[in-house]
Amino acid sequence: MSIISTLVAFVVALGLLIVFHELGHYLVARLCGVKVLRFSVGFGMPLWRRKFGADQTEWAISAFPLGGYVKMLDEREGPVAREERHRAFNTQTVVKRFAIVLAGPVANFLLAILLYWVLFIHGVPGIRPIVGVPVPGSPAAQAQLASGELIARVDGAEVPTWQDLRWVLLEHSLRKDTVELEMHAERGDIQFRRLDLSSIGADKIDVDLMQAIGLTRYQPLLKPVIGRLIAGGAGERNGLKEGDEVFEVDGHAIAGWENLVASISAAPGRALQFKILRGGAVHQLAVTPESKQEGGKTLGRIGAAPKIDEVAMKRLITEVRYGPFESVAKGVQRTWEVSVFTLKMLGKMIVGEVSLKNLSGPITIADYAGQSAQMGWLAYVSFLALISISLGVLNLMPVPLLDGGHLMYYVAEIVKGSPVSDRVMEVGQQVGMVLLFSLMAFALYNDINRLFGG
Repeated sequence: MSIISTLVAFVVALGLLIVFHELGHYLVARLCGVKVLRFSVGFGMPLWRRKFGADQTEWAISAFPLGGYVKMLDEREGPVAREERHRAFNTQTVVKRFAIVLAGPVANFLLAILLYWVLFIHGVPGIRPIVGVPVPGSPAAQAQLASGELIARVDGAEVPTWQDLRWVLLEHSLRKDTVELEMHAERGDIQFRRLDLSSIGADKIDVDLMQAIGLTRYQPLLKPVIGRLIAGGAGERNGLKEGDEVFEVDGHAIAGWENLVASISAAPGRALQFKILRGGAVHQLAVTPESKQEGGKTLGRIGAAPKIDEVAMKRLITEVRYGPFESVAKGVQRTWEVSVFTLKMLGKMIVGEVSLKNLSGPITIADYAGQSAQMGWLAYVSFLALISISLGVLNLMPVPLLDGGHLMYYVAEIVKGSPVSDRVMEVGQQVGMVLLFSLMAFALYNDINRLFGG
């Protein structure tokens, strides 16, 4: 995907999440009778601004896009006319101030629920959790999982797709649980297996979780039959046709598509002698794979895709879909689960059980935005829901400068019966600024490491 497309996907995602967050603050402030002076997407110098409404609220798009704010009438930030003092933020009851500040993160959670609702109503395609041959010596191998079995439930919880399975196992692995798997064989037999996740601690989150557990996706045997050719590709140029079955390359028998891919990948720019079956007759062709750079390696490619066995693929692919009301419940459940998991991960990072390498900054988020947009609108909406939840959870952290820091002050005010002193708030702001800038710097460092270190 081009840099421009990635930037557009990132800006759209960021803009939508910021607008929803700040709209939460804005709407509840208006409901509480507070006058809003400015609604800004971004910080710094305004690039565009217009005034609307009876209060002539200024709506602005500012230069630094990583955030936004709602500026309200407040005696601590400037003189307020006596007749408008009742509309100043600082003169509101602590309950109203609490509600106004809390509304931002809540708006992000509501957006995530809405996005998940859309996904579940439409239907989300996925790969069924049918397992392949487990990695030798792994927990999956010790549980005696067999290739071709479907994992239907984990501790009673349904896992309709591979992604659902990964999510459930991720939660259990953080607790180092032993879980019960309900396994369905292809012929319909049901068996139960115990999967011990005690060795899959939080330190394994840095790597592929499923690989650490030893779970592999089932891959049906694909025959070495050409199903599709890229126009102008090496395969088409050298005489291959759709429907050709390749049974020998350079004198070596080809049993399946994987063997064919391995033979081609190992011979970039070198002529290979193909023996193919076409229309019941044997033909011999010289095919020279093109050289392609992938993952720092030079590989051979001929621009061909296999012929798919529709029956086998039908067993592998599913679609998760719910009715309108059930989708609401599923959206709330998914938002809650992701929020709780995010908090657990943050807590484990703080105590050192999970590496800080898992922190992502704007570069990684932009990359994910671009990749998900390229995959289609369903993947992009799912990405938006996940980031919206992350933004909501992050803003609830009890760190000064964040919404959670202000909520912490209001809780203290409720307990002690009077507002927190200006001095405490000033020190808190300084500490919060140091913490946030340190966090941003570390996340950016991780981004750069991922970018240049693969």
